[in-house]
Amino acid sequence: MSESNLPVQAIRWLAAENFGPDGPVLRLLDQTRLPGETVYLDLVTVAEVWQAIKRLSVRGAPAIGIAAAYGVCLACRDTGKRSFSEVMENCRGAAEYLATSRPTAVNLFWALNRINATLDKLDSAWARVTDPDRDNPAGWVLKQLVQTAIAIHDEDRRMCHEIGRIGAELLRDGDNILTHCNTGGLATSEYGTALSVCFTAQDHGKQLHVYVDETRPLLQGARLTAWELMQRKIPCTLICDNMAAHVMATKDVDAVIVGADRIAANGDTANKIGTYNLAVLANFHRIPFYVAAPSSTFDLSIGSGDRIPIEERQSEEITEGFGRRTAPIGVNVYNPAFDVTPGNLIEGIITEKGLIRPVTRAEIERVLQVT
Repeated sequence: MSESNLPVQAIRWLAAENFGPDGPVLRLLDQTRLPGETVYLDLVTVAEVWQAIKRLSVRGAPAIGIAAAYGVCLACRDTGKRSFSEVMENCRGAAEYLATSRPTAVNLFWALNRINATLDKLDSAWARVTDPDRDNPAGWVLKQLVQTAIAIHDEDRRMCHEIGRIGAELLRDGDNILTHCNTGGLATSEYGTALSVCFTAQDHGKQLHVYVDETRPLLQGARLTAWELMQRKIPCTLICDNMAAHVMATKDVDAVIVGADRIAANGDTANKIGTYNLAVLANFHRIPFYVAAPSSTFDLSIGSGDRIPIEERQSEEITEGFGRRTAPIGVNVYNPAFDVTPGNLIEGIITEKGLIRPVTRAEIERVLQVT
């Protein structure tokens, strides 16, 4: 891979052997500053991680989960010489707090459940711990939690590459792809989900062109996806969200590929607001509509999409986007961050375990190897 094609490192854990001012740090690429500035945030508290997730400095379902896992690790940083039980209480409280940052992306809860399972194991293992670890419960707990967080990070990296490999087989040289929001390395650990399909197709020598929805109201497509595609030198064309139907009708779009924040047991899929529009339009124009997501994005405890909680965000994101007022003061605003695409509008879901096609409950369970 050439230097210009190196993946974005949106999340980095900076380890340290000691606590205090020089203790461990979670470094995040502040995505609210892209594409104009490349600014990194060095976070040292759980509250800072919560704020970074809430304000979308880190975003994308897999990346949110990874950041939250490392965020719980930071709970060990300020525990000093407290007892083991106090350290554990601090960590469990951190996990509970981080779970309140954003409600829709299931990867957040999947990662925190992994962290909580590790904490459960540590409870029973502490009795067998000997010196010098016993004299430093915060350090011992941190070491175990970081191993879990790194495993989550590495697993997502492998899943994204496998999604790319499977999805790239669906594309032909010269295809025009339409995508929405941001699903690349900024939203995950490395290659992404929907964009991983494009990146991997490029690695295999296929020439693609991508139409990029701007993605109102926060312009993740314009600010982030266009930036990532240009970094990779993949030809792309930025369009307003309301141009998608015209583009499908006149520009020979071969496939629509998007990501996901939560997928119900029947295949109904929550993704960035505006995705449902694209699925309806793609269905009308007989263009295959694909979702690319790791198995960790499935929530099989939810039977259908009407049970997926939809986050509503501040009205200012619409009325005063990027600091400039564009609507009358006092106007009523509805600002859902996500919508739900029915599974019957989805041609296939590309996962690291295989392509789910047709999108049915039975096929989902078969591909995901649900027992």
